Amino acid sequence: MADIDLSEFPDLPDTKGMDIVDAMLAEHDRILIEADDLERMCRDLVATGAFNVGDFDYKVRFIREFSDAAHHRKEEDVLYSYMLEHLGQVAENLIRHGMLVDHDRGRACVKRMEDAAHVYDADPSVENRVELVSWAMEYVHLIRAHVQRENTVAYPFARRSIDPAVMAELTAKAQSYEPHF
Repeated sequence: MADIDLSEFPDLPDTKGMDIVDAMLAEHDRILIEADDLERMCRDLVATGAFNVGDFDYKVRFIREFSDAAHHRKEEDVLYSYMLEHLGQVAENLIRHGMLVDHDRGRACVKRMEDAAHVYDADPSVENRVELVSWAMEYVHLIRAHVQRENTVAYPFARRSIDPAVMAELTAKAQSYEPHF
């Protein structure tokens, strides 16, 4: 397991004292800020040609290290694994066929966006610009829809279905969670 240093990313939420669901909601807020900024970068690239490969690399690192390794993996390893094991077919459908599919799709989009940014950096053609913007915006749309589904369906289902004592155990696991790829 590789060490992940989140200190590069400013304004990460302080989730100490929050239960696992409230912490995940706070993390979503921060993830959506980066998604909004990625959309702004795409608009600027389309409108003015403004491009800095380092800025796109930063977004890729943020998504991989915070959104995925610290947030999605924590969901998968702590909250969703409990839900899959204990909450039956509804959780199976919601998590395995919804949330986890989104996580995998997001990982694929980020890889394609990263590759497209480097191709565009080497050859700033219109075709390569379209490819970069397409993958970046696919990720933006995906993460916004995913967060909306988790905030309004998955997390409320967890709150209704998980005993408060178990929720406290999951919270403790989440608070000591070590991000990993």
